[in-house]
Amino acid sequence: MPKQTRAWQRMLSGRRLDLLDPTPVDIEIEDIAHGLAFVARWNGQTAGDYAYSVAEHSMLVEEIFTRMIPGAPVKWRLAALLHDAPEYVIGDMISPVKAAVGPEYGALDDRLAAAIRIRFGLPAAIPVRVKQQIKKADKVSAWMEATQIAGFSEAEASRFFGRPAPELMDGLDIVLRPPVSVRADFTQRHAALMARL
Repeated sequence: MPKQTRAWQRMLSGRRLDLLDPTPVDIEIEDIAHGLAFVARWNGQTAGDYAYSVAEHSMLVEEIFTRMIPGAPVKWRLAALLHDAPEYVIGDMISPVKAAVGPEYGALDDRLAAAIRIRFGLPAAIPVRVKQQIKKADKVSAWMEATQIAGFSEAEASRFFGRPAPELMDGLDIVLRPPVSVRADFTQRHAALMARL
Protein backbone atom coordinates (compact mmCIF):
# COMPACT_ATOMS: atom_id res chain seq x y z
CA MET A 1 0.00 0.00 0.00
CA PRO A 2 1.45 3.43 -0.95
CA LYS A 3 2.39 5.78 1.84
CA GLN A 4 -0.17 8.58 2.30
CA THR A 5 1.21 12.07 1.64
CA ARG A 6 0.98 14.50 4.55
CA ALA A 7 -1.47 17.28 3.69
CA TRP A 8 -1.45 19.22 6.94
CA GLN A 9 0.77 21.81 8.54
CA ARG A 10 1.47 22.38 12.23
CA MET A 11 0.94 26.01 13.17
CA LEU A 12 2.80 27.94 15.86
CA SER A 13 -0.45 28.08 17.83
CA GLY A 14 -0.33 24.27 17.99
CA ARG A 15 -3.20 23.86 15.54
CA ARG A 16 -2.89 21.26 12.81
CA LEU A 17 -4.37 22.66 9.61
CA ASP A 18 -5.44 20.15 6.97
CA LEU A 19 -4.79 21.91 3.67
CA LEU A 20 -7.10 19.64 1.69
CA ASP A 21 -10.00 19.83 4.15
CA PRO A 22 -9.47 22.93 6.31
CA THR A 23 -11.85 23.57 9.19
CA PRO A 24 -12.49 26.96 10.81
CA VAL A 25 -11.63 25.63 14.29
CA ASP A 26 -8.01 25.09 13.19
CA ILE A 27 -7.55 28.71 12.13
CA GLU A 28 -6.12 31.37 14.45
CA ILE A 29 -5.48 35.01 13.59
CA GLU A 30 -2.06 34.87 15.25
CA ASP A 31 -1.01 32.14 12.79
CA ILE A 32 -2.35 34.14 9.85
CA ALA A 33 -0.68 37.39 10.97
CA HIS A 34 2.64 35.64 11.61
CA GLY A 35 2.62 33.77 8.31
CA LEU A 36 1.56 36.74 6.19
CA ALA A 37 4.12 39.03 7.84
CA PHE A 38 6.88 36.68 6.71
CA VAL A 39 5.58 35.96 3.17
CA ALA A 40 7.14 38.28 0.60
CA ARG A 41 5.15 39.76 -2.25
CA TRP A 42 6.74 39.93 -5.71
CA ASN A 43 8.82 36.84 -4.82
CA GLY A 44 10.93 39.18 -2.72
CA GLN A 45 12.04 41.14 -5.79
CA THR A 46 11.49 44.55 -4.21
CA ALA A 47 13.84 47.37 -3.31
CA GLY A 48 14.66 47.90 0.35
CA ASP A 49 16.07 46.24 3.42
CA TYR A 50 12.89 44.29 4.24
CA ALA A 51 10.61 42.24 2.06
CA TYR A 52 7.20 43.73 1.33
CA SER A 53 4.91 41.28 3.06
CA VAL A 54 1.47 39.99 2.23
CA ALA A 55 0.33 41.30 5.63
CA GLU A 56 1.43 44.84 4.73
CA HIS A 57 -0.24 44.48 1.32
CA SER A 58 -3.46 43.25 2.95
CA MET A 59 -3.65 46.27 5.24
CA LEU A 60 -3.10 48.57 2.25
CA VAL A 61 -5.85 46.83 0.28
CA GLU A 62 -8.27 47.23 3.19
CA GLU A 63 -7.40 50.96 3.38
CA ILE A 64 -7.90 51.45 -0.36
CA PHE A 65 -11.16 49.45 -0.29
CA THR A 66 -12.42 51.71 2.51
CA ARG A 67 -11.54 54.80 0.44
CA MET A 68 -13.34 53.34 -2.57
CA ILE A 69 -16.45 52.36 -0.59
CA PRO A 70 -16.56 54.75 2.40
CA GLY A 71 -19.84 53.34 3.72
CA ALA A 72 -18.84 49.70 3.30
CA PRO A 73 -20.02 47.43 6.11
CA VAL A 74 -17.26 46.40 8.50
CA LYS A 75 -17.65 42.77 7.42
CA TRP A 76 -16.54 43.66 3.89
CA ARG A 77 -13.60 45.67 5.23
CA LEU A 78 -12.64 42.52 7.16
CA ALA A 79 -13.02 40.50 3.96
CA ALA A 80 -10.66 42.95 2.25
CA LEU A 81 -8.11 42.58 5.05
CA LEU A 82 -8.32 38.78 4.78
CA HIS A 83 -8.44 38.60 0.97
CA ASP A 84 -5.00 36.93 0.75
CA ALA A 85 -5.14 35.14 4.11
CA PRO A 86 -4.72 31.62 2.61
CA GLU A 87 -1.20 32.67 1.65
CA TYR A 88 -0.16 32.26 5.28
CA VAL A 89 0.18 28.56 4.48
CA ILE A 90 0.35 28.32 0.68
CA GLY A 91 2.59 31.32 0.06
CA ASP A 92 2.23 34.12 -2.47
CA MET A 93 2.66 32.91 -5.99
CA ILE A 94 3.02 35.47 -8.73
CA SER A 95 0.34 35.26 -11.44
CA PRO A 96 2.54 33.51 -14.05
CA VAL A 97 3.27 30.70 -11.56
CA LYS A 98 -0.43 30.37 -10.64
CA ALA A 99 -1.23 29.99 -14.33
CA ALA A 100 1.43 27.30 -14.72
CA VAL A 101 0.21 25.37 -11.66
CA GLY A 102 -3.34 25.37 -13.00
CA PRO A 103 -6.78 25.18 -11.41
CA GLU A 104 -5.67 23.06 -8.46
CA TYR A 105 -4.04 26.13 -6.88
CA GLY A 106 -7.30 28.07 -7.16
CA ALA A 107 -9.31 25.24 -5.61
CA LEU A 108 -6.89 25.00 -2.67
CA ASP A 109 -7.00 28.77 -2.19
CA ASP A 110 -10.83 28.77 -2.32
CA ARG A 111 -11.14 26.04 0.34
CA LEU A 112 -8.79 27.81 2.71
CA ALA A 113 -10.42 31.20 2.11
CA ALA A 114 -13.88 29.81 2.87
CA ALA A 115 -12.70 28.26 6.15
CA ILE A 116 -10.95 31.49 7.15
CA ARG A 117 -14.01 33.61 6.40
CA ILE A 118 -16.29 31.30 8.39
CA ARG A 119 -13.82 31.34 11.31
CA PHE A 120 -14.16 35.12 11.57
CA GLY A 121 -17.90 35.41 11.08
CA LEU A 122 -18.03 36.11 7.36
CA PRO A 123 -19.98 34.13 4.78
CA ALA A 124 -18.01 31.32 3.13
CA ALA A 125 -18.53 33.00 -0.25
CA ILE A 126 -18.23 36.75 -0.69
CA PRO A 127 -20.84 38.38 -2.97
CA VAL A 128 -19.50 38.84 -6.50
CA ARG A 129 -19.81 42.62 -6.39
CA VAL A 130 -17.85 42.87 -3.13
CA LYS A 131 -15.22 40.47 -4.49
CA GLN A 132 -14.85 42.70 -7.57
CA GLN A 133 -14.48 45.80 -5.38
CA ILE A 134 -11.79 44.10 -3.30
CA LYS A 135 -10.04 43.02 -6.52
CA LYS A 136 -10.09 46.61 -7.74
CA ALA A 137 -8.49 47.75 -4.46
CA ASP A 138 -5.97 44.92 -4.87
CA LYS A 139 -5.02 46.22 -8.32
CA VAL A 140 -4.53 49.76 -6.97
CA SER A 141 -2.22 48.31 -4.33
CA ALA A 142 -0.37 46.28 -6.97
CA TRP A 143 0.13 49.44 -9.08
CA MET A 144 1.54 51.28 -6.08
CA GLU A 145 3.82 48.40 -5.18
CA ALA A 146 4.96 47.96 -8.78
CA THR A 147 5.91 51.62 -9.20
CA GLN A 148 7.28 52.30 -5.72
CA ILE A 149 9.28 49.17 -4.89
CA ALA A 150 9.18 46.60 -7.71
CA GLY A 151 10.94 48.55 -10.47
CA PHE A 152 8.02 49.09 -12.87
CA SER A 153 7.54 52.32 -14.76
CA GLU A 154 4.11 53.93 -14.34
CA ALA A 155 3.29 53.11 -17.97
CA GLU A 156 4.21 49.45 -17.51
CA ALA A 157 2.28 49.15 -14.24
CA SER A 158 -0.74 50.81 -15.85
CA ARG A 159 -0.69 48.22 -18.65
CA PHE A 160 -0.88 45.37 -16.15
CA PHE A 161 -3.02 46.83 -13.36
CA GLY A 162 -4.77 49.88 -14.82
CA ARG A 163 -3.97 53.44 -13.77
CA PRO A 164 -5.61 54.13 -10.39
CA ALA A 165 -7.46 57.30 -9.49
CA PRO A 166 -4.99 59.55 -7.63
CA GLU A 167 -7.40 60.16 -4.73
CA LEU A 168 -7.33 56.46 -3.85
CA MET A 169 -3.58 56.69 -3.26
CA ASP A 170 -3.32 60.17 -1.78
CA GLY A 171 -1.10 60.11 1.30
CA LEU A 172 -0.40 56.38 1.01
CA ASP A 173 3.18 55.21 0.60
CA ILE A 174 4.77 51.79 0.58
CA VAL A 175 6.92 51.51 3.69
CA LEU A 176 9.09 48.45 4.26
CA ARG A 177 9.16 47.40 7.91
CA PRO A 178 10.36 44.49 10.04
CA PRO A 179 7.98 41.52 9.98
CA VAL A 180 7.36 41.70 13.74
CA SER A 181 6.01 45.26 13.41
CA VAL A 182 3.81 44.31 10.48
CA ARG A 183 2.54 41.23 12.34
CA ALA A 184 1.53 43.36 15.33
CA ASP A 185 -0.25 45.95 13.16
CA PHE A 186 -2.10 43.28 11.17
CA THR A 187 -3.28 41.61 14.37
CA GLN A 188 -4.38 44.96 15.78
CA ARG A 189 -6.26 45.91 12.59
CA HIS A 190 -8.04 42.54 12.61
CA ALA A 191 -9.01 42.98 16.29
CA ALA A 192 -10.36 46.48 15.65
CA LEU A 193 -12.55 45.27 12.78
CA MET A 194 -13.75 42.22 14.73
CA ALA A 195 -14.75 44.48 17.64
CA ARG A 196 -17.00 46.46 15.28
CA LEU A 197 -18.75 43.46 13.69
